[in-house]
Amino acid sequence: MFSANSATLGLTATERVHIGRRAAEALAEEVQTLGAQRVFLLVSTTLRNTTAETSDIEAALGDSIACVFDGIKAHGPRSDVLAALEAARAVDTDLIITVGGGSVTDAGKVIALGLKHGFEKHEDFEGFYVYVDEAGETVVPQFDAPEIRVICCPTTLSGGEFNTMGGLTDDKENKKQGYTHRMMAPIAIVLDPALTIHTPEWLWFSTGVRALDHALEALGSTHSNHFCDGIAGSALRLLGSALPQVKADGKDLDARLRCQVGAWQSMIPVIGGVPMGASHAIGHVLGGTADVPHGYCSCVMAPSVLAFNQSVNGEKQKQISACLGQPDRAASEIVDEFITGLGMPRSLTAVGITEDQLDLIAEYTMLDFWSRTNPREISGPKDVRGILEMAL
Repeated sequence: MFSANSATLGLTATERVHIGRRAAEALAEEVQTLGAQRVFLLVSTTLRNTTAETSDIEAALGDSIACVFDGIKAHGPRSDVLAALEAARAVDTDLIITVGGGSVTDAGKVIALGLKHGFEKHEDFEGFYVYVDEAGETVVPQFDAPEIRVICCPTTLSGGEFNTMGGLTDDKENKKQGYTHRMMAPIAIVLDPALTIHTPEWLWFSTGVRALDHALEALGSTHSNHFCDGIAGSALRLLGSALPQVKADGKDLDARLRCQVGAWQSMIPVIGGVPMGASHAIGHVLGGTADVPHGYCSCVMAPSVLAFNQSVNGEKQKQISACLGQPDRAASEIVDEFITGLGMPRSLTAVGITEDQLDLIAEYTMLDFWSRTNPREISGPKDVRGILEMAL
């Protein structure tokens, strides 16, 4: 039996993706289709306070809205999610809609989980998040599916709306943790490029690099397959051309939409089961423990991880170089220049990390499940520290 590239891909419970439609219009249609009567609208604080987007959505949804909530800080602290959970529970919500970046998206998914399982305090999250046990094995807790569905309108390119996982930070221990269930995936997603005009430039481009990194680690993975390699390659081509176009003209809605589609494609291998590697594992720790913005983590780590892995997956990295239009150059060099060209930070020092933090970051990285699936084996914190020193 042929098995060199055989695979079984997982699919999520997302049923619809609205591409290029205005959020208010698409959401009104979804609420009517689903028959929701008590919508919990979870929105970005900045979007709510500085634009008319939230009020336009509220007007379109009318009496179906039971509560509008903002206040989820970056990396989704448990404390913020508990406050949102209390508000959602108080109105007996029957549908959660999120409008905002990755932290808002992830919070919405975990709120649905918390409503099902009665999360009311910090300790209630224990036993639900993915972790690595003492034997180095990844443990994915099994639990009953959330009953309340979620609709997501992303304003960044982090791609979490397409994933079944929601990442939160235990703000007592400063550790980022992931919660996953197939039914945590949104039932519908709205890709509205006009909504993203309000996203700060640094956030748009840093999360764009995050999306690029999904595709980099998928295409570079030794556990990928023909289908996922093809999708990841398409994502690299879309993001590699559209991100610089948005940099040149921030009002180019078609380029913004191509970025959104590229971010979607970059997530398909991840949700299909292709594991990420050291860039994402370290990024989880930089975000949850050192408070580095989500997108910046990939900006500072992706080229160094590519260089670290080159001795193992060099042939696959040639595909990365080709997708980015420079087949004769090292992928790590191309990605380094690409990120720099977008005006993003390129070192740990530039995002506030100092050498005395490296040991703790390396230790915590070994607790992340994707540290075990990097193409080049990472046997312990010493190996992680070596990568961190390359990026310092």
